Amino acid sequence: MTVGLTTLIVIICCALVTIIPRIIPFLVVRNIALPEPALKWLSYVPVCILTALVAENFIIQTNQSLRIDWSVIVVLIPTLLIAIKTKSLSITVISGVVLMAVLRFFMY
Repeated sequence: MTVGLTTLIVIICCALVTIIPRIIPFLVVRNIALPEPALKWLSYVPVCILTALVAENFIIQTNQSLRIDWSVIVVLIPTLLIAIKTKSLSITVISGVVLMAVLRFFMY
């Protein structure tokens, strides 16, 4: 499969548009002392991200009913324990992704 120059430029530009808004705030805030209310507000971000990741995959809507994906529960419990122990968003997300990949590898 070959990729044309236009397609390659579009892919690179999309990557930049995706990466820049996620990296620049960290680089800017890293050297600034933020006020206490801002730090308190930012402390909720990992919890919100984890909740969004779980809720998106936990409940599945089919026609007029809701269904629970139990494989998410199986992965959620150890991931939650890892989150409580490490208090690290990156370790929590990576471990959750790895646990789900392992579960899906053996189940499907």
